[in-house]
Amino acid sequence: MIGLDTNILVRYVMQDDPIQSAMATAWIEERLSAENPGFISVVAIAETVWVLDLTYGVADQDIAAAIERLLQADVLVVENEQQVFTAMVALKKKQGSFADALIAGLGAKAGCASTLTFDRRALGLPRFKPP
Repeated sequence: MIGLDTNILVRYVMQDDPIQSAMATAWIEERLSAENPGFISVVAIAETVWVLDLTYGVADQDIAAAIERLLQADVLVVENEQQVFTAMVALKKKQGSFADALIAGLGAKAGCASTLTFDRRALGLPRFKPP
């Protein structure tokens, strides 16, 4: 298994740099396999969403679609896949931000009854409550 950093994922999704995008695509589509997969940490996936949103201005629906494609790839292992999937669904359904939904999902996985927040938008997601 080989870890994939945020910039590899961004270049793969955006295809915006002729050299780096080609290299990222070659790794993901040709060099990785089910026997030797690429590993995407929750930090890398959260950073990727952040970069796609704030740097590239990609719409939430398109970000959700990109995450969904990564989750479906047989050659990729996504850390905390179920929580990433749930956060992707929340983003797709405009229920809250990806990061907030991921924080709540990881907290629930860790056994948290709820997650405290001052963030009004996050309070619209399950498992968040005000202090």
